[in-house]
Amino acid sequence: MMRILVVEDQADIRRLIRWSLEEGDYEIFEATNGRMGLDAARALRPDLVLLDVMMPGELDGFQVCTQLRADPAHAALPIVMLTARAQENDRRAGELAGASEYLSKPFSPMVLADTVTRLLEARQRAPAQSAG
Repeated sequence: MMRILVVEDQADIRRLIRWSLEEGDYEIFEATNGRMGLDAARALRPDLVLLDVMMPGELDGFQVCTQLRADPAHAALPIVMLTARAQENDRRAGELAGASEYLSKPFSPMVLADTVTRLLEARQRAPAQSAG
């Protein structure tokens, strides 16, 4: 079972994400701010992170993404930024932080599920390709 960490401060968005992914065989964990998300990612070693950008507390999503990318244990971790900040400069900031994908809110549940499936399938194939 693949582990997904959802880092999102809004409970209704977390529910929508869970609903969007209920068809998959996923174990879903939640964190409600950047610090909790970073700590959870380090402890849980998820297969994918869904990460809000604007959250309360000391770390926003860009900072969490940057810190995860700086850690060799999480350098290849798929990270999907989910945010209402959809301007080109925001997308660029997500890219610079190391996000694998950047989805704007409101997002389509089908697009979210497809993105998660695609990234997890690519992650599963990656070790087999490098071993050959």
